[in-house]
Amino acid sequence: MGALGKLIDVALFVFFASMAIIAPLIDGQTSLPGGIYPAVLTDLKSKYIADFGDYLLMEKPHFIVGLVWHELLFLWPLSIANVYGILAGKSWFGTTCLLYGASLVTSMAAILGEMIGSGKASDRLLMMYVPFMGFGILAVLRGLVCRSTKSTGSVGKRSTIMPRRKMA
Repeated sequence: MGALGKLIDVALFVFFASMAIIAPLIDGQTSLPGGIYPAVLTDLKSKYIADFGDYLLMEKPHFIVGLVWHELLFLWPLSIANVYGILAGKSWFGTTCLLYGASLVTSMAAILGEMIGSGKASDRLLMMYVPFMGFGILAVLRGLVCRSTKSTGSVGKRSTIMPRRKMA
């Protein structure tokens, strides 16, 4: 994979690092009590909602609240693990990347389906959400194209145990 693989890993690193920060501080405001966040963070989210017209975060339908809980409990720890996996060159990075990507693509399919189907989303709002689908697909592809050279299984390998020779 070479240089292309490194470029993909850099892009995913930036994405996972930003999600490790954004998920609890910004997205968490959708499902957690607002009193636990400082005013600067709640003001930042309010400004985003006003600037982009994000009706889903404004109205907080039940499926969005559920997806945010999913993000906080499942995707946020995976994004932290993926940052570590990239930096440390861990062999399990492909697996966690695949899990994150598949989950993100599924969540984004529901969100984009609602936005496009309802006709409420502006082009600007869609352009804010569509890249997340792209990063999810990129994470799935990165997880499927694992660069590990270590053999983890014994399928197709012969046993190294030598049979006993008969003593005469």
